[in-house]
Amino acid sequence: MGRLFGTDGIRGVAGTELTRGLAMSLGRAAVLVLGQHARSTPTIVVGRDPRASGVWLEEALVEGVRTAGGDVLLAGVQPTPAIAFMTVDLGASAGVVISASHNPAEDNGIKFFSRDGMKLSDAIEDEIEAALGRAAPDAPAGSVTPVEGERERYVEHIAGATLAPLDGLHIVVDCANGSASDVAPSLLRRLGAQVTAIFASPDGVNINDGCGALHPEVVAAEVVRLGADAGVSHDGDADRALFASADGAVIDGDQVLAACAVGLHDAGELVRSTVVATVMSNIGFERAMAEHGITVRRTKVGDRYVLEEMEQGGFVLGGEQSGHVIFRRFATTGDGLLTAVRFLSLGALIGASVGDLAAVMRRYPQVMRNVRVEDRDAVVSSDIVARAVATAEEALGNGGRVLLRPSGTEPLVRVMVEAETSEAAAAHADAIATAVAAVA
Repeated sequence: MGRLFGTDGIRGVAGTELTRGLAMSLGRAAVLVLGQHARSTPTIVVGRDPRASGVWLEEALVEGVRTAGGDVLLAGVQPTPAIAFMTVDLGASAGVVISASHNPAEDNGIKFFSRDGMKLSDAIEDEIEAALGRAAPDAPAGSVTPVEGERERYVEHIAGATLAPLDGLHIVVDCANGSASDVAPSLLRRLGAQVTAIFASPDGVNINDGCGALHPEVVAAEVVRLGADAGVSHDGDADRALFASADGAVIDGDQVLAACAVGLHDAGELVRSTVVATVMSNIGFERAMAEHGITVRRTKVGDRYVLEEMEQGGFVLGGEQSGHVIFRRFATTGDGLLTAVRFLSLGALIGASVGDLAAVMRRYPQVMRNVRVEDRDAVVSSDIVARAVATAEEALGNGGRVLLRPSGTEPLVRVMVEAETSEAAAAHADAIATAVAAVA
């Protein structure tokens, strides 16, 4: 059996892979492990997104925490980054979010934050996993206390990160029928914007359904239809944000990160003139940063690895192409609401549209091919595959990039090629994918 925890907690189909029993066991195991490290009774903040399965998973997890002697601060439906904030703000031992982020409604997940609002280390997650079968010692049942007033404190904190009022801007926000359905529109209105909210009526089963950050073209079309100034797309748990310009162009996380990096650099606030990104960030991002005298540090895919690199180097900005952006002065994790506030208010500060901001970098065409394999290691060590990659790299020269990456969660090898044209990128990606399939 593989490791239960993935790069972003535990995920699976609710009721079959992620069961009531597993949730209860995780709550109990978390108390055992966290109590051992803290030498005190853990207090755990628990929140969730609006999926229907989140109700009974929350009940089971809370019961597991209580029966092991832990105390629960019950936050209800909240954006994932809000739980990270509340964990620190309330001085809790840990935070738990029941959410599958951008996944469909039938999925759900459980992810943990440490007392400092960061995702648990692999080592602590392994301890929790190992403790799943252990019986909890006899202890008085813990308490459950509803959290009050913390949502407003979180919103005040995010609003405090704005660079300029959003007065006069008409913004369309796609809430993905998720955790930000009420808070995202109200936050932007608070900052002065005229807001049109779409997909902001969660019913437990419509989260991420044809909307949100996986479908940024939806908000882009609505921006054009309404003649709005910009669009924002969140995912189901609101830890990411993508954007759309007034002409309907989609703006991805690389472009947001690039604009924010230049803004911080120009203000003298980008520590060591360095920004952290992943291996998936577009080659155009790296070239734009070089033009502005900014160094790019690349990590494995996953915002937890971005944050680890930021913490090690003391850097203040990092993120992913998918829209996870970490502004370390204000947050310990990717926060879609914070990203929206910073990006939109940067434009307001300098009198630029979001399209103008995104133009700081040229986005090279990027083509991805996922090849199902039985032995990922054999593919990576294959001479046939190595020759195919070398041929593509020689043909691309300085005009593109090749990335061959085994998936960390599926039996896949991902082939990514960037080139001057979509046709060239596709041709090289197909050639390498054919070589991978021949070995697999």
